[in-house]
Amino acid sequence: MTKNSRLTFRGRTCGLSAVLLALAMQLPVSAEVRSPVLLINENAETAQVTVKQLRGNISVLMGSGGNIAVYTGPRGKFMIDTGIAVSRPRVEAALDPTGSSAVKYVVNTHYHWDHTDGNEWVHQKGATVIAHENTLKRLASGTRVIEWGFYFPPAPKDGLPTETVKHERTLDFEGETILMRNYGSGHTDTDLAVYFKKADVLHMGDVWWNGHYPFLDNGAGGSIDGLIRWVNECIKLSGSNTIIIPGHGEVSDRAGLMEFRDMLVSVRRNVAKLKRQGRTLAETVAANPTARWDRKYGDFLISPAFFIQMVYMDV
Repeated sequence: MTKNSRLTFRGRTCGLSAVLLALAMQLPVSAEVRSPVLLINENAETAQVTVKQLRGNISVLMGSGGNIAVYTGPRGKFMIDTGIAVSRPRVEAALDPTGSSAVKYVVNTHYHWDHTDGNEWVHQKGATVIAHENTLKRLASGTRVIEWGFYFPPAPKDGLPTETVKHERTLDFEGETILMRNYGSGHTDTDLAVYFKKADVLHMGDVWWNGHYPFLDNGAGGSIDGLIRWVNECIKLSGSNTIIIPGHGEVSDRAGLMEFRDMLVSVRRNVAKLKRQGRTLAETVAANPTARWDRKYGDFLISPAFFIQMVYMDV
């Protein structure tokens, strides 16, 4: 997502966090709130998709929902995530500078629509779509995300993964070795990390929201403890020179990921301590257990109060 789209989201979605928090505290809700899914889709219809070249013939496309990675070989492309379908014209245009070869494979890092909504058109153009087996289940059955106030109907047949991974898969493609791994439930129960071994580039999907508080999809198996475990595993997988692509936010490195891990551990510890003391959710939010981190992580889709709420319900 671009800087401009982040600023737009902040102003238009903060109301959702307030309403969810009010419901959890049993406070009156006085305003009608639209699902952020609708707002994000509207933004994606016109948002610019930018391309950043990394290394080893890998680039990242930003602006269509989650960050999309593309590896370009002599005879084909390997794509990670497909963004939001309404962005298709700009995603296709952004793919052109990376080469004229067609997309042969797509990997979904998890089931959320801002990472899978473009599956249908990419598959119709001939790509094999790979995902965790739970991504296939959730896309095929439809899912309600309570926190977003939105029901995602079953995906069309061409939008479904055609091959699945349970724990791990390695694929040799166009001179690159690509490792796909699942470490159990983290952000969701559908997550895959994708590592380009030769280029030393790792895509983590929404396990990492760089510079932002993350969303914990509790209804789909996500949890703060699972997220911390996942981040630690990705730290082990990476090295000091690894380029790491988050699901949202700027491309970064292992040091940035370690700071994100430290934030998660700190907030979890603070919230758990307050809850053990018998503090209510409202009292816990008022105690501001995220204060140390709010300036860096609290200005996007997930407000500090909303993040505290998710962690509180989870510890």
